[in-house]
Amino acid sequence: MHPIQIIERGREDYQPCFDAMRAFTAARSPETPDQIWLVEHPPVYTQGQAGDPAHLLSPDDNIPVVQIDRGGQITYHGPGQVVAYLLLDLRRRHLMVRELVHGIEQAVLDTLAAYNLAAERKPGAPGIYLSDGPHQGAKIAALGLKIRNGCSYHGVSLNVQMDLSPFLRINPCGYAGLETVDMATAGATCPVADADGAPMPVTAARQTDIAQRLAAALCEVLAAHESRVLAAEAADVNADPALAS
Repeated sequence: MHPIQIIERGREDYQPCFDAMRAFTAARSPETPDQIWLVEHPPVYTQGQAGDPAHLLSPDDNIPVVQIDRGGQITYHGPGQVVAYLLLDLRRRHLMVRELVHGIEQAVLDTLAAYNLAAERKPGAPGIYLSDGPHQGAKIAALGLKIRNGCSYHGVSLNVQMDLSPFLRINPCGYAGLETVDMATAGATCPVADADGAPMPVTAARQTDIAQRLAAALCEVLAAHESRVLAAEAADVNADPALAS
């Protein structure tokens, strides 16, 4: 099994973090450990490499727009949002891109379920969306990746408790009229009740806990995939002893 290092970078401007991801990936060797970076960014719009500028409906002089190399259209990052960047060697993990996307989405679903929110995937629209309640269909997590030389960077953002108004200035991920929501607005509650047994609502104060739970969920789905690959390889060897020689 290949371990994953969890790196908590705190609040960091987007551009130096982006530059660091690219530098880490460019400098990788076959022995470089995989990492997940947990970050919170100051307000920033990021535009995917094939992004249509028309999806920025109303520019804000106080929110920069950074052109980047992930897939997808424009999205927003800001305080109150957990961002997890996955710097993985996909070849070493025997991971196809589609499998990685599915695994990231599953980790977000598992994290939201731990905070008592029901959510779902949407075919052809990467990310995670609420599946019931007054905000059914609203997007709560966005996903975008870049693969270079068989290694991934960029990742997933999960809205915890944030100012959602900057999303109104864009077509989020290229979808006009798409509602964006955060965990607090959706009514998420913590896995552990308060001293009186009452549910505790999710707030930004819980963001570190949520980030750590998301990182753990990502590690779990990646480990499960690796276990399946190893089991399949062992089964092939058992079926054909010549493969073991």
